[in-house]
Amino acid sequence: MNYLEELNDKQLEAVVHVDGPCLVLAGAGSGKTKVLTTRIARLIDYGIPSYNILAITFTNKAAKEMKDRLEKLVPGNYAFVGTFHSLGVRILRENADVIGYDKNYSIIDSDDALSIIKKIMKEKVYSSNDITPSYVRNKISSIKNDMLTDEEIDKYYSSGSDSIIKDVYHEYQSVLRKNNSVDFDDLLLLPVKMFMEHKDILESYQDKFKYILVDEYQDTNEVQYKLSKLLAGKYKNIFVVGDPDQSIYMFRGANFRNILNFERDYKNAKVIPLEENYRSTNNILEAANSVIKNNKERKDKKLWSSKGEGTKIKYLRAYDGKHEIQLVLDEIKKLNNDGYDYNDMSVLYRTNAQARIVEEMFLKSNVPYRVVGSYYFYNRKEIKDLICYLRLILNKDDEISLTRVINVPKRGIGEATIKKLEETARDNNTSLFDAISKGKELAFKELILELIKDSEELSLTDLIEEILSKSGIRDEYEANKSLENELRLDNLEEFKSITKTFEERTGSISLEDFLEEVSLVADISEHQEESDSVTLMTMHSAKGLEFKVVFLVGMEDGIFPHQNSFFEAQGLEEERRLCYVGITRAKERLYISNAKRRMLYGKDVINPPSRFIKEIDDNLLEVENKNMFEEEKIDKKKYYTDDDVEFRDGDVIEHDVYGKGVIVSVNGDIITVAFNKSYGIKKLLKNYKGITKV
Repeated sequence: MNYLEELNDKQLEAVVHVDGPCLVLAGAGSGKTKVLTTRIARLIDYGIPSYNILAITFTNKAAKEMKDRLEKLVPGNYAFVGTFHSLGVRILRENADVIGYDKNYSIIDSDDALSIIKKIMKEKVYSSNDITPSYVRNKISSIKNDMLTDEEIDKYYSSGSDSIIKDVYHEYQSVLRKNNSVDFDDLLLLPVKMFMEHKDILESYQDKFKYILVDEYQDTNEVQYKLSKLLAGKYKNIFVVGDPDQSIYMFRGANFRNILNFERDYKNAKVIPLEENYRSTNNILEAANSVIKNNKERKDKKLWSSKGEGTKIKYLRAYDGKHEIQLVLDEIKKLNNDGYDYNDMSVLYRTNAQARIVEEMFLKSNVPYRVVGSYYFYNRKEIKDLICYLRLILNKDDEISLTRVINVPKRGIGEATIKKLEETARDNNTSLFDAISKGKELAFKELILELIKDSEELSLTDLIEEILSKSGIRDEYEANKSLENELRLDNLEEFKSITKTFEERTGSISLEDFLEEVSLVADISEHQEESDSVTLMTMHSAKGLEFKVVFLVGMEDGIFPHQNSFFEAQGLEEERRLCYVGITRAKERLYISNAKRRMLYGKDVINPPSRFIKEIDDNLLEVENKNMFEEEKIDKKKYYTDDDVEFRDGDVIEHDVYGKGVIVSVNGDIITVAFNKSYGIKKLLKNYKGITKV
């Protein structure tokens, strides 16, 4: 058993524990996977048959890593190492007939579930304007994961659109039954129900899996918690590993109180804290400790390392969002010159909406990067849809854009309708847009014509708002309250920052010029991903990863912690745990940054520094302020005047970019100017300082 020699005292204490409940509070970077796999090997060497051992993880990747490590320690073992869902599949396969299913039942994925729900809603004549099918699907998933009874469903889903959810849920369950099918949530719910109703079957599995190990216990939801508790009910040999300070998936139904209440569930539980961190320097760990200690609902532990103090945490204060990322890029280039690979570095942000300015600045600086867990801003579906609306407004004969958005959001216009339109257009030698004359597609045509009129009178930023409102795109995403759709809404709102910045920089509200600039930026984005590149991702995506250098950007109240968390202590504590996760990704160097002001969702906002920065001990920070005002920035007073300038049709003006031009129309704050052939006709804001009368 040479593998025991590699363990520290607390790891060894956990590994040699055999009988009875045990909670291992495994801090970030403390070697929890090593403890889990080594304990399984130790149990087998101790004389426990490997087929009596069950190890449950959350992801297939984690399960594979554990299996590979275990196979090296104990070749040919029969321990069950897998996800909660793979365990559920096995239990159901072995007992399908007990709960009224054939053994050859089908497992449907989330797309199949959505299709069934759409069909049910169509048959029951429920409008997706009232409630979207994907929202119903998510609610049905919550009902199952929270293990609600029929009485509780009646209680919580009794009025308004909620009653639709209840109705569709019961019909959905009936359809699954008839088709001998289960969904992913059933893979956990059905075994739990079966165990509760058939004590003999439960006892047979309790005798089979006498030793149970659960990874990432802080991330368990109600049904996962119940399943593991039932299986461990007879012998109480349950060994759970987790860190309540790293519970960041409340929005997915995870209940971190499951780990906090472990000692209440198992009275004689042994608790072993793993506080030695093998990843980070002590300055980084002290910062993490000083932040997380402010949470009230937690188990006390303090991370430490034998790697020495390391460098202080560098705090970059910037003038605005663009300046902030420039400061980050300057540091990245210095580190690269000092011998760090780009692969060693990561930039973490709270929301995907922040990614746009980060990616844009990286592109312009020629620093190679990769985006994890998301697409390049302009390649995201919702942004492509919005740009296609803009292209169609500019050119209603753009058939590529038309076919993309004619059914976005869904209007009941299918491929058959589009094919008929294409035939009509071909027969009449006209454009697809002009071929539209009836049906739901006519309403879409009228919408585009209305938006074309709007574009002649509104700024680009106001036009974006009209598209989001009148098209129904915003309503569709708001109706379905999923995390994915919240991110999409964030991105659409953030697009206003692009138009606003363009207007302020150029004084132009020309849709043609704007789309030309966007096309160039988006085209640059078709870069080949280089092997040595900086990683950009959200903090949620970074859990489980580590980098030599980490930059936490946008550290401002309202961004991080997110403004949605201000209304309840539980939300703020989850944000603080997310901050703890972000800090502990760094091995050698940690940077935190914020800006005095930034453009977000099309608005110039001023946020105070994040409260989490104030929670870090001052002696751990090195504050960088000297370059704050050196970055070129947009200053409204520099570019715009508050004077009410009088312009009339026929006035000759001089523009600082386009040269001389003649005003052809004045509409409120907007003037339309004819310039020479190179620039053509432009719409401009009349109070732009770059314009003077000749």
